[in-house]
Amino acid sequence: MEALLLPFQFPFMQNGFLIALIVSPAAAMLSCFLVLKGWALMGDAVSHAILPGVVLAYLLGLPLIFGAFVAGMGCSLLTGYLAENSRVKRDTVMGVVFSGMFAVGLIIFVAFPSDAHLDHILFGNMLGVGRADLWTALAISAPVAMIFVVKWRDFLLHAFDPAQAQAAGLNTKALHYGLLTILSLVVVAVLTAVGLILAVALLVTPGAIAFLLTRSFGRMMIVAVVACTGSMMIGIYASFFLDSAPAPTVVLVLTTVFLAAFVRRRITVARLSAA
Repeated sequence: MEALLLPFQFPFMQNGFLIALIVSPAAAMLSCFLVLKGWALMGDAVSHAILPGVVLAYLLGLPLIFGAFVAGMGCSLLTGYLAENSRVKRDTVMGVVFSGMFAVGLIIFVAFPSDAHLDHILFGNMLGVGRADLWTALAISAPVAMIFVVKWRDFLLHAFDPAQAQAAGLNTKALHYGLLTILSLVVVAVLTAVGLILAVALLVTPGAIAFLLTRSFGRMMIVAVVACTGSMMIGIYASFFLDSAPAPTVVLVLTTVFLAAFVRRRITVARLSAA
């Protein structure tokens, strides 16, 4: 028993578990809307596109979260503008924008050497988070989770039928850009935990798991939060004994849960068809 509880005795592991508990609810709830709206690639785009913002903020001595948020919003707005004013489809535009901004970030990082660790930016530093990182993540994740708890019906209607949402008196532009703002903020919150590259797993996989297992959106959000939180805790715990990086281990656990949910769904469909 003492060996099983060993990971909880180290301060760096405790901080890893804390950051997981903090960012999981907001990321999981957001993933449900991204899955329903077909914005999975948008989450990937924003998570990659904030690299130049992070690098520039570091070079200018500004808070990294400020640079990340500005770059994320810039990517979202630029993608929307190009998609609405060209014949190119939104997913193609997102691929062009995020790959271009990611390349710009890498060029700036190489052109202006610093003591910043690119690995920590790309893959996170979950076991190296400090008190400031925990408070920053909490300051973002808690309000985001509360917004979804209070306004999830409005966001849901807008996701399924924007025209009906507007007819019902909802401010569709505020909902649209509000969701983009929340997306950028959540990416900033999970930046320290899993980094830019792996952030997309937290923004997509929990919602995909819940989508396979539930038939109502209320339950979908609950299942997504449970799946995301449980996978992050299990992944961090397992990484201690496997001597592996926590973030990739968390993503592997999430992927395994998704595959299990997919198999369960296929078995259920097969049984219903046979009946």
